[in-house]
Amino acid sequence: MAQILDGTRTAALVKEELRQRIARLGARPVLAMVLVGDDPASASYVRMKTRDSAEVGIEARDFHLPADISQDRLNALIDELNADECVHGILVQMPLPPGLDEEEVVARISPAKDVDGFHPENLGRLLRGQPAMRPCTPAGVMRLLDQYDIELDGARAVVVGRSNIVGKPQALLLLQRNATVTLCHSHTRDLPAICRTADILVAAIGRAEMIDASYVKPGAVVIDVGINRRADGRLVGDVDFEAVVPLAAAITPVPGGVGPLTRALLMSNTLEAYQRRLTASLA
Repeated sequence: MAQILDGTRTAALVKEELRQRIARLGARPVLAMVLVGDDPASASYVRMKTRDSAEVGIEARDFHLPADISQDRLNALIDELNADECVHGILVQMPLPPGLDEEEVVARISPAKDVDGFHPENLGRLLRGQPAMRPCTPAGVMRLLDQYDIELDGARAVVVGRSNIVGKPQALLLLQRNATVTLCHSHTRDLPAICRTADILVAAIGRAEMIDASYVKPGAVVIDVGINRRADGRLVGDVDFEAVVPLAAAITPVPGGVGPLTRALLMSNTLEAYQRRLTASLA
């Protein structure tokens, strides 16, 4: 039976580390969170991030905008937050309502305040192996693997999904740790056979319980990044947990796996943005 990789417990450890570090600073990093519209899921995520901020000692400033806001007005708010020296991190909750350009919004946030790690400059620095904000979900996966002492050097890793938010940066982070990485997607031929070569299989394709036992090599470590809601209201991942758990050496649950670490690494990025700003001001 597979070892369960407990993201909730690991996130709690990360947040306690952050709480102690922030307490020693004697000052509070400030995170601006922008919510556009009234999507219930987005509002729930913002509430959780606000709660996480309070737990570690980060000041969360919430900006709730109407769904019919213009692109120009949203851009103007981002410009104000970029210029505000008291704000260290900026997060615009995605997805945005129809009619707003998400790519334009992401690119408008200052790379130094881009705590999501989505700005093209930060992604480019990640590609080059340079210091930068790391996207929170892939960074959370790496912290979880390290927490459980899962060997990456020389391991064969397969990432299913090529998004700019998870799949591509996840492949780069694994590559930086000397894993041999295959990046797969919806056009990959004989996907199950390729997945069965993986010592570490990361599922980030956004299809409920698609990864079944036929995709998994016995003894593999399976990381399920997906979160999908079934018609009956159940939350499930991209992995068929019950089918895969007898085969895997270790596996993340959904919920309680990668999700809590995504939020914890957002807090970590906010502290990093604060410290970089402080270092720059003292230089």
